[in-house]
Amino acid sequence: MEKTRLATILLLALLTALPLNAQKRKGQTGKEPLFGKELATYTVASESLRGASFYLVAGHGGPDPGAIGIYQGRPLHEDEYAYDIILRLARELMMRGAKVEVIIQDKKDGIREGKILAGSKRETCMGKAIPLKQAERLQQRAAKINELYRQDKSKYKRAIFIHVDSRSESKQTDVYFYHANGSKGGKRLADNLKKTFTAKYQKHQPGRGFTGTVSARNLYVLRNTSPVGVFLELGNIRNKQDQKRLVLPNNRQALARWIADGIEADYK
Repeated sequence: MEKTRLATILLLALLTALPLNAQKRKGQTGKEPLFGKELATYTVASESLRGASFYLVAGHGGPDPGAIGIYQGRPLHEDEYAYDIILRLARELMMRGAKVEVIIQDKKDGIREGKILAGSKRETCMGKAIPLKQAERLQQRAAKINELYRQDKSKYKRAIFIHVDSRSESKQTDVYFYHANGSKGGKRLADNLKKTFTAKYQKHQPGRGFTGTVSARNLYVLRNTSPVGVFLELGNIRNKQDQKRLVLPNNRQALARWIADGIEADYK
């Protein structure tokens, strides 16, 4: 009787100690409160990314909203849309058996279905306040990624940075993919993402074509983080056509799913 009770206590302690984003087997359920009440619970649909770890970073946040566009007379904040898509991507990856670390977090905003995502300054770097100065912000998130990278034993570890560009209102752009100078793994991942997006556009918008490009960029977060990384610019937040890619929830979900498909192609 005493042995059974002790075994139960040890099992409960082990389960309690397991992180929320630990890798799970197909058919198992997981829970991530960051996704919001309605979507916090998810079921692992496949193990296509089992053994892979991801560090997902939504651009800007906290005191910095990033680029700002105007839609129907209301502001669109880059950090809010990047964060919503990061959460959707995190959920997609977890449902494929991956381990995921969401670096920039907002404990209140889960995955949202509205067109206009209200701005806030609540975002943190995994619980720590985000500094006002840009250099300190970048150093903070790079340091957190490197810390998690050192602790992680996975063989396939990737950092994904999501941003939204700001150009003249007349400039329509597709998604752009950047990798660090000299990073073969980063270029391969970026190329696989581009191939995936090209195929998706051919299927869903035949005749339109996809003009997004892959290139090396000397960006701080790519240059100063240990895992192979890619940096995505999802469109021009000031352009009316590109705004549809952001404000429509189905489009945000499609972006997340396509990015996950491209990552899966690279992993395979």
